[in-house]
Amino acid sequence: MVQSPHSLLAAFELEVATIMMDILSSDNRPRKSFPHQQLQYAFSTTPLYSASLAGQSNPFSGYISGSSIKSAAKTIAKDLLSYFEGDEYGVGLLPDPYYWFESGLVWAGMIDYWAYTGDGQYNDRVQAALVAQAASDNDYMPPNQTKSEGNDDQGLWALAAMNAAEKGFPSSDGSTSWLDLAKNVFDEQVERWDTTTCKGGLRWQIFSFNQGYDYKNSQSNGVFFQLAARLAAFTGNSTYVDWAEKAYDWTKSVGLISKHFEVFDGAHTTTNCSGKSRIQWSYLSACFVYGSAVMYNHTSNPKWVNRTNSLLEASQIFFTDTGSGEVMVEVACEPHGTCDYDQFAFKGLMAQWLGATAQVAPYASDNITASLRSSAKAAARQCTGGRTKGTECGSRWTGSFDGSTGAGQELSAMNVVLANLAVKSTGSAKASSGNTTSGAVGAPSSTPSSTVSGSAASQTAGSGSAAIRHLTARSVALCSVLAAALCIL
Repeated sequence: MVQSPHSLLAAFELEVATIMMDILSSDNRPRKSFPHQQLQYAFSTTPLYSASLAGQSNPFSGYISGSSIKSAAKTIAKDLLSYFEGDEYGVGLLPDPYYWFESGLVWAGMIDYWAYTGDGQYNDRVQAALVAQAASDNDYMPPNQTKSEGNDDQGLWALAAMNAAEKGFPSSDGSTSWLDLAKNVFDEQVERWDTTTCKGGLRWQIFSFNQGYDYKNSQSNGVFFQLAARLAAFTGNSTYVDWAEKAYDWTKSVGLISKHFEVFDGAHTTTNCSGKSRIQWSYLSACFVYGSAVMYNHTSNPKWVNRTNSLLEASQIFFTDTGSGEVMVEVACEPHGTCDYDQFAFKGLMAQWLGATAQVAPYASDNITASLRSSAKAAARQCTGGRTKGTECGSRWTGSFDGSTGAGQELSAMNVVLANLAVKSTGSAKASSGNTTSGAVGAPSSTPSSTVSGSAASQTAGSGSAAIRHLTARSVALCSVLAAALCIL
């Protein structure tokens, strides 16, 4: 008799929770909590389970490994890419109502998917998207987008190219290098640095005829800051260090990074940036966290340690205590059910950048790892809905599937699962001398530059798979997600 997904979940959770007790019980440091909007948000190092399992066998030992996380990522990645409808809307673009930048976030996430799982089945699609949207000028200003394109949109595509360069993602023959694509965007945005208002900063919009041209936002300036920091670390060019310093200092000087290191949305040039929108989004905080961590890793200047740690402390607002670990929450919209298509993807960016932070900032990795682990477990556990397969992910990770599906929800779930592989991997590579004009920097022929433990994504989840071969195909797919949800270390 085939078990229902609900009974399968209960049985699976009981078995694996028992196994996890002994593994995680050693982490018993005290919990911190911070009040905000009637919720408690904090990074926690409290163990997921507290009892022990001495001397008992582990019937699901195959799931207690990186392979279970890879299996979950594979399922979610497939669901995520199902939202693309061929090339009807442009090569590598999501259909309406998704904005152009969100497609760039997907391909950046898929580079991580390849790097951390070793599964290259989607690489051709990633390459095609990154090259096509760079357009003829190789600057991520395609003619069909420039009418409404903002500095933040262009910058996020540049970060996707930067991710490809750092991880040695293979390039298409004859295409401009990933590094040069990122550099081109940086150079253009330097030219747009605007000192006519607010003593500097990038405007949100590139063109004056677009609504939002009178707004200088943390996203445009934060992405520029992070891009400069990563270019500095990758190339060793001090010019990028100077611009990263300048972008951070300006953001702090106008109060978009507060004295408590909260990161606010933006300010209007009509008031010379004196009045600010105090909305906080998860990815804005993480954008500056990662950029600051990269800057310390590259410069060894202790001020960047303080900035990284202070920004992390302030970002605790985006985690809520569920009783079994801290889980990521988009506090500006999620508790109220008002998140839109863009905002569903924000937690995915936060997860991606916190995972990358843990790679380059060992002093912050313990708390980050604990929060990413519990968030990934919670995210994967609710990936039980959707159109037909019963593996699609919702927007809220603090409970069961909430009925909300979409590309942003899938991207966020995939990225937080992958982040648990990122924290076990090494940091970004550096450019080889002179290798800046063609092909991907250090591109391997078929395998990623980052190495992770466990079997490849194409393998089964291990010895436990024999026990579930009698289940239906839908239940097997569900199990791959549940396995990682219950077993992320």
